Amino acid sequence: MSKKKRNKYTTLRLVTLSLAFLLILVTPYLNLHYQFNFVQGWFQSLSIGNLWFVSPLEGIESILTSRMIYAPLLVGMLVPVLLAALLGRVFCSWICPISFFSELIDRFLSLFSKRKLRPQGIRLSKRLIWFALMGELLLALVIGAPIFVFLSPPGLVGREIMMATLFKTLAIEGVVVLVVLFLHIVSNRMFCRYFCPLGGLLALIGIKRRLVIERSDEECINCGICKRACPLGLDPEEDEAKSAYCWNCGKCVENCKVSALKFRWKDI
Repeated sequence: MSKKKRNKYTTLRLVTLSLAFLLILVTPYLNLHYQFNFVQGWFQSLSIGNLWFVSPLEGIESILTSRMIYAPLLVGMLVPVLLAALLGRVFCSWICPISFFSELIDRFLSLFSKRKLRPQGIRLSKRLIWFALMGELLLALVIGAPIFVFLSPPGLVGREIMMATLFKTLAIEGVVVLVVLFLHIVSNRMFCRYFCPLGGLLALIGIKRRLVIERSDEECINCGICKRACPLGLDPEEDEAKSAYCWNCGKCVENCKVSALKFRWKDI
């Protein structure tokens, strides 16, 4: 398998991550200087023309804390929910600005290391992500405020860009983004793996997703490369690529030397 073919998912993912980041980077500038309001907001709440997209977790938080069901909010959540139901946590691996910065950090660190794959670092229970989700929703209910609306790392990236563009300053909450990226340096995708409540919710929605990574028993040689390649520390040899935790990034597929792993659409 050629190197170009082997890295096709990484290349495509970097393109989508870059375009997604570019969208939230230039939108405030266009809004301010050119009154171009066709696109507004960032990935917590993004409008494109008459379409409104709302992060499912922020939407649920708003409903729980306000104790009101707002119909346009439900409509705004529809597309992200359907995307997660069909494809799983693809927002996390293909769109999220935290993943964009993490990929840049990985490439920078690779300049100082001969290793082709980053070590996984600290390993905790994968179930922590469910506790992060439940804890965040319970905390929001207890204090009566949508915590993740204010402290969502991907949301904070967009908000900091907006603050810098419109007010020439940064908010102190942006420190959360720095902490998350520092955790990534300590252990590959540590926040995404264990502590991101949005990732937990998208994983829950996509638990029966249609797009999965399937392993061929006949072709697999149990070399363990796919496990070392997975940013989330999952083991495709144990079919964990079919689990709710997998975010369908394709790293295991492109690193499999015998092509035993493939994306497949499950029958309905």
